[in-house]
Amino acid sequence: MLGLAMLLAGCKVGPAYRAPTAVVPGNWSEHRATAEELARTQARMRRWWGSFDDPMLDRLVDRTIRGNYDLQIAGERLLAARALRDQIASQLYPQVDVLGAGGIQRYSTTLQYPPLPGISSDNRLWEYGTTVSWQLDLFGRLRRSVEAQDAAVQAGVEQRRGLLLSTLAEVASDYCSLRVTQQQLGIAKKNIAAADDALKLTQKVYTQGLGTTLQVAQAQAQLETEQATVQPLQTRIAQLSHALAILAGELPASFEAELAQPASPPTVPALPVALPSAVIANRPDIRERERQFAQATARVGVAVAQLYPSFTLPLSFTPMASMVHELFTASSLAWSALLQASIPVYHGGGLAAQVREARANAEAARLSYQNTVLHAFGEVEDRLVAFNNDAVRADTLHKAARDDALALDRARRLYAAGLSGFLDVLTAERSAYAGENAAALGELARMQDAIALFVALGAGWQGVDLHDNPLPVDEQQQHAEAAAHRTP
Repeated sequence: MLGLAMLLAGCKVGPAYRAPTAVVPGNWSEHRATAEELARTQARMRRWWGSFDDPMLDRLVDRTIRGNYDLQIAGERLLAARALRDQIASQLYPQVDVLGAGGIQRYSTTLQYPPLPGISSDNRLWEYGTTVSWQLDLFGRLRRSVEAQDAAVQAGVEQRRGLLLSTLAEVASDYCSLRVTQQQLGIAKKNIAAADDALKLTQKVYTQGLGTTLQVAQAQAQLETEQATVQPLQTRIAQLSHALAILAGELPASFEAELAQPASPPTVPALPVALPSAVIANRPDIRERERQFAQATARVGVAVAQLYPSFTLPLSFTPMASMVHELFTASSLAWSALLQASIPVYHGGGLAAQVREARANAEAARLSYQNTVLHAFGEVEDRLVAFNNDAVRADTLHKAARDDALALDRARRLYAAGLSGFLDVLTAERSAYAGENAAALGELARMQDAIALFVALGAGWQGVDLHDNPLPVDEQQQHAEAAAHRTP
């Protein structure tokens, strides 16, 4: 009995999986995290978009999580991967089928001449039975296949998490861009009003005999130039609104009314920091590569098992009779119980080549993991540098915008007093408009740096529970739709 149990349990050939290790730096070169910073970041990792302190952004993210079609598609593919895993695992168990048949068979009477007298060529047949086939997984080929598909399913989970992070990052980036573009539109309208005031001023100075028609024409051209900046900004606002609606799985115009009212751009959160080891634990792309390495390692076992014999137990029980009442008699019984074995002898080196291929794929998967970790560390380092440097740049741009506004005010006063030419006013206006826009874009760069840094740290999926999506219609409805479209 013990020997039979050991025979059925078998063994699993091929290498046992060991998680890869990566060389992790002690800390980031650009910033040494304190314990307080690490605790603050950990609390914000689950829903980092809340750090921007914008209720509208929170609502957009929630609607995107519920309605985004890419996430739903990824969910369905994950369901398919799990179903495939169950299909593979089902081969570990006996495959049982029940059959039944009844009717009349007619045999040819031309096969023997002359035909035997009194023998009918018609034959009534009644049959029922059961067939069982059980593939004994003595060397672990099926179990390694299940192991590989388990890892594939887990890799699919991480892939969907990565898609979630990129989608949420796109929502946050588009929303921040929308609010900053609305801010730019406000700046443009303010500058149009200022340019209109400048035109009226030049016309007044001209009527007083202190100006020229050249100055009036220059002021008119400046006003028209400022007016021409409005339409591109309005187009950009509409496009961003459409993009946000599509990300949420809604019609493009769904958010236009909701987002039409300008609002202040989101608040740039404090610098999120984390230890390098946390990046390995949180980034979906790293976790996906680790699972792919586990899958490739299991595939080596599948290939090695092909070198060993395979055993199958086909069993059948099929009583047959010409009369129904005879089906349950001993004389109608037909059955078979066999043990089939297939031993690979010579395949021209093909099986050994499969093993080499599987081992090479496993090594490639391990190197891909190492490469992904390396690039992840580099990405975080880059995001930290950009976050810190763009913060300094944004402060400088704000100071420049204030100085440009002061210079414009002084240029207008001097021109009104006849102490300077209108060219100074035009130069100051252009500089002030460019300075305000540059300051707004500088703030946008800081917001996008923060978004990119959170994503680089692998934050965001921890606080989102992505349930498996149900099928879009039930089986009965599918049959009804198929019948409705069936050609006559």
